Amino acid sequence: MGVPAFFRWLSRKYPSIIVNCVEEKPKECNGVKIPVDASKPNPNDVEFDNLYLDMNGIIHPCTHPEDKPAPKNEDEMMVAIFEYIDRLFNIVRPRRLLYMAIDGVAPRAKMNQQRSRRFRASKEGMEAAVEKQRVREEILSKGGFLPPEEIKERFDSNCITPGTEFMDNLAKCLRYYIADRLNNDPGWKNLTVILSDASAPGEGEHKIMDYIRRQRAQPNHDPNTHHCLCGADADLIMLGLATHEPNFTIIREEFKPNKPKPCGLCNQFGHEVKDCEGLPREKKGKHDELADSLPCAEGEFIFLRLNVLREYLERELTMASLPFTFDVERSIDDWVFMCFFVGNDFLPHLPSLEIREGAIDRLVNIYKNVVHKTGGYLTESGYVNLQRVQMIMLAVGEVEDSIFKKRKDDEDSFRRRQKEKRKRMKRDQPAFSPGGILTPHALGSRNSPGSQVASNPRQAAYEMRMQNNSSPSVSPNTSFTSDGSPSPIGGIKRKAEDSDSEPEPEDNVRLWEAGWKQRYYKNKFDVDAADEKFRRKVVQSYVEGLCWVLRYYYQFKPLEQLMGVFPAASGNFLPPSWRKLMSDPDSSIIDFYPEDFAIDLNGKKYAWQGVALLPFVDERRLRAALEEVYPDLTPEETKRNSLGGDVLFVGKHHPLHDFILELYQTGSTEPVDVPPELCHGMQGKFSLDEEAVLPDQIVCSPVPMLRDLAQNTAISINFKDPQFAEDYIFKAVMLPGARKPAPVLKPSDWEKSSNGRQWKPQLGFSRDRRPVHLDQAAFRTLGHVMPRGSGAGVYGNAAPPPATYQGNLYRPLLRGQAQIPKLMSNMRPQDSWRGPPPLFQQQRFDRGVGAEPLLPWNRMLQTQNAAFQPNQYQMLAGPGGYPPRRDDRGGRQGYPREGRKYPLPPPSGRYSWN
Repeated sequence: MGVPAFFRWLSRKYPSIIVNCVEEKPKECNGVKIPVDASKPNPNDVEFDNLYLDMNGIIHPCTHPEDKPAPKNEDEMMVAIFEYIDRLFNIVRPRRLLYMAIDGVAPRAKMNQQRSRRFRASKEGMEAAVEKQRVREEILSKGGFLPPEEIKERFDSNCITPGTEFMDNLAKCLRYYIADRLNNDPGWKNLTVILSDASAPGEGEHKIMDYIRRQRAQPNHDPNTHHCLCGADADLIMLGLATHEPNFTIIREEFKPNKPKPCGLCNQFGHEVKDCEGLPREKKGKHDELADSLPCAEGEFIFLRLNVLREYLERELTMASLPFTFDVERSIDDWVFMCFFVGNDFLPHLPSLEIREGAIDRLVNIYKNVVHKTGGYLTESGYVNLQRVQMIMLAVGEVEDSIFKKRKDDEDSFRRRQKEKRKRMKRDQPAFSPGGILTPHALGSRNSPGSQVASNPRQAAYEMRMQNNSSPSVSPNTSFTSDGSPSPIGGIKRKAEDSDSEPEPEDNVRLWEAGWKQRYYKNKFDVDAADEKFRRKVVQSYVEGLCWVLRYYYQFKPLEQLMGVFPAASGNFLPPSWRKLMSDPDSSIIDFYPEDFAIDLNGKKYAWQGVALLPFVDERRLRAALEEVYPDLTPEETKRNSLGGDVLFVGKHHPLHDFILELYQTGSTEPVDVPPELCHGMQGKFSLDEEAVLPDQIVCSPVPMLRDLAQNTAISINFKDPQFAEDYIFKAVMLPGARKPAPVLKPSDWEKSSNGRQWKPQLGFSRDRRPVHLDQAAFRTLGHVMPRGSGAGVYGNAAPPPATYQGNLYRPLLRGQAQIPKLMSNMRPQDSWRGPPPLFQQQRFDRGVGAEPLLPWNRMLQTQNAAFQPNQYQMLAGPGGYPPRRDDRGGRQGYPREGRKYPLPPPSGRYSWN
């Protein structure tokens, strides 16, 4: 669910939910790349159990990136996807489950949104190609320089849709990738991997949430499982809150606006196609060794802690004097539902509610004022109380007129300021751009007689290209060629329209003026606003849509969905006879595929924010037309058109390995229950896979540049989630036995209870994380390089601190930290190079488990060369027969008292391991 500006608003209003990821990078030694050992403790001071990947958020940036050159072919795309998953895995390091979910066939309401997006992408792509060719011809006609045009087929991102050959090949590649990592990566050693490819119906995020919801309903589910979900869509935040799991984190790539993009013509950075000047590329580096480097750094990842967001929401939604018992879980469900009013994938948001204008805060205030009258909450376990929602919507309607009026006033004020700014710029700048502005000047010659200064070189370059399209006035300083035409380096008079703002799109509704409701219904539905019956029908349908958003369903087959969402320009992904239905003028459904269409801005400023006005796809007509071409499908296409399911993979060290292998050996034909004691309480059904990955069988690589797996030990099998009756209600509550994480936010009454102690904020996952400090080697270096005896250095002739000094000269002590005795007392001028004694000689204690020592994040650095321990994650069984969950405030209950069996580092002067 793309909700523009939601994440930015959320991170600004609730800043403590964001934590920057600590990422360990692969090392290189003698030209050999040493991968990250993900079996070692997580450097982020947290251990995650399950990692869920919404794969479409990975596939798109890897196949057609915006900030770097695109892969040359499909094989490079697959390798880029593998590397991206590796990077995420090394950051999160899940210990129980990795779930990869690719978007499958979507519900009808989602298909309408996909149809609009794909038609628009196709139209914009064709327009961009025409514009690119036009600018290219203009530059070359002016004598500009451009690299030879690459003859390659433009990658159509519409192929990232269920039912295409690309998605079928992606599923094969991911099967190979999973098998390779289970065989060769120690971090995957005891991991359960589930792949839900595009043949399994449903969107990726909803398949993930459906899995979590169904596992939570099982008696063996661990209520303290720590989930981590990767994805950038705003609906992941909503869905994560809706699970009511106490430990839920989202990882996403940090958004950095205005990332540089290469020009589509010259492949240089710093300008777009429309601003390309056709200049030769400047040499980068003495020998052009930096030619292929990009001016942007690799993207960083951030964690979004939903448990902290729950703390924020609990404080904001808590209400006094309610006529019913306050329940924070129900309040959070209501908050999630109200966010649907500001945007979702299925319905347009209400015109009066814009996130940038504080719509969510306004909804919360209305909710807190109205909920006293409703007699209860708006939602319950995914079902909506329509009578109570109606009261909220009426309250929103009462303030709409004032919202539209304020919005209009703000826009008018902004336009006035912009107009005044343009007038000042026009008054302060010369009316002519002098000629010769693109000619290089020698140093110091700028102010010499005859030199020319460019006030706006980009504008002048643009006007040079426009000479053939217009007849501009020529300045007195314009230079001419031998045939009397203006020279390309000559000055060109600025056109008056260049300084004026773009024409405003026509707005027939005018929401800020009285009578806008009548104009709205007339403009959008061609119905008079006095038709009360029709207006009630629209409202009822909209509310039904809001209810549907909470309850998900699907119905089409993959190829049928392609026919419903693809424009004719993407018909090459369909069988030939099916493709003909999209382009043949005599086709019975040719009206579904217009070549051009209008965009309804619906009160917005930009075309990408508007609604594409496409003809509605009549399901009955579509299926009737497809009945005639279904017999033309090949066996491979028929297989792609069928609905599949999830596939589970494990390695040879996993407890399920032998159990699954025995199922294949016995040839079981009936689904078999998953033994929860062998898989951390997970339940479902196993059935044999015809294309299974089996031990001692070669796994062929679908990517030619990658090797086959000749000694495979991994195994795969079909997996199906636990099934429930259609009327089963998944309770939206926190499960019994769930432990809330330690609070992170500052206590509201801390001023009264602090007794003068400074409150210490929690910036990361662990409250006990030590700050970075200098070790012995650093102090020895300081003692060696600092001047001695001159009195100018820090350690010059100053006497050492007294023996009773218990402080640290370099950083303040944190509350609860042991004192550091005699930090500098043993340091003498004659042997200051030796440095101080070890800084820490105490154990690090856990708050919840007595004197159990914990592993700090930087111990990982000292154990990089330690041997991999095969059983370091095989713990003793707890209640239910599966390894119990680690308490975030202590060790795993039921585990050995010494904690995780990580190899201890060798003794050093920094820590004393007792």
